[in-house]
Amino acid sequence: MGSFAFIIHPLDSGDVARKFPFTRYLPERVVEGLLKYAPPVKTSHITGIRSAQAEAEGWFIGCTLTSRQMMTLPVPFVLRKIIAAGQVAEKLGAKIVGLGAFTSVVGDAGVTVARHLGIPVTTGNSYTVATALEGTKEAARIMGIDLRTAQVVIVGATGSIGSACARIMARDVRYLTMVGRDSEKLEGLARRIVSESGLSPRLTTDLKAALVDADIIITVSSATGSIIMPELLKPGAVVCDVARPRDVSKLVVEKRDDVLVIEGGVVQIPGDVDFNLNFGFPPRTGYACMAETILLALEERYESFTLGREISVEKVDEISRLARKHGFRLAGFRSFDRAVTREDIERIRRNAFRKKSQNAVVSVSTTGK
Repeated sequence: MGSFAFIIHPLDSGDVARKFPFTRYLPERVVEGLLKYAPPVKTSHITGIRSAQAEAEGWFIGCTLTSRQMMTLPVPFVLRKIIAAGQVAEKLGAKIVGLGAFTSVVGDAGVTVARHLGIPVTTGNSYTVATALEGTKEAARIMGIDLRTAQVVIVGATGSIGSACARIMARDVRYLTMVGRDSEKLEGLARRIVSESGLSPRLTTDLKAALVDADIIITVSSATGSIIMPELLKPGAVVCDVARPRDVSKLVVEKRDDVLVIEGGVVQIPGDVDFNLNFGFPPRTGYACMAETILLALEERYESFTLGREISVEKVDEISRLARKHGFRLAGFRSFDRAVTREDIERIRRNAFRKKSQNAVVSVSTTGK
């Protein structure tokens, strides 16, 4: 039987209160002060993972820092906390450990953590890319967007995840725009895409100009704050935000009921899976990064599959193949930490149709004058 561990952490003090109710009466700074010096903990034992070929068990290990602490405390301190969580995984018998949420973002994206552990480490980013693309295509289909005629935009295209997304999307679309800050890097990526797929993408450093006509947007920039705002998007646009911190402002979902924002796919995991932890997902489903760790355990491929800032297209293809082999599949969508249902998407689609119709009427009226 394969074995793995997956490191998680509280997103904020509210997550801590779900485990320790008394903390809801404490100021957030007090809760974070307690977390800062708390040791890592075994959060739960994961059982029941079973595909047609193999079985696996695992553990959630809690790294006691919030998202804000992960991003603001000194990097060496945060890395030591993550490494300590990995050492708990080793003691439990895990043969590979996955980095969840912001633990995969800090520092050099797992390289230092792996160097200090005796078991392989994976960020899960290869399967995250795979499911983000699969989820984006499925969401576009439900929204009535035809990939063959859609204007597709990759924001942050020259980064490791962005370039992988651009190279893979270039296989399936006709109109691809890549946005980045470095024109020379954009041109180099464009030449590579032309040689691989024959598609010649449009290049720009102007985000606003790129988004105005975009039907599908995959955004993976390295910005430290929101860069995609409500006024930049056309009605009916599908936006997949893979960046952490998020590229898409929460104002988009609050003010634009005609735009669909997702964060990649939710994955159905095979077997009678019991995570023994409620993290807000439907039964037997999890994040793609978590699923990559589980897949490697099922395969007993104990290697640092995805590590560092570079994402290999070949590994994205490979982990997708392993997912099909073991019966993993897309099970839904998430947006700002809540589920997005088919009914939600259908409502957004109707709102987009109505908005486009209103805009068309206004356009005709203006032209008539």
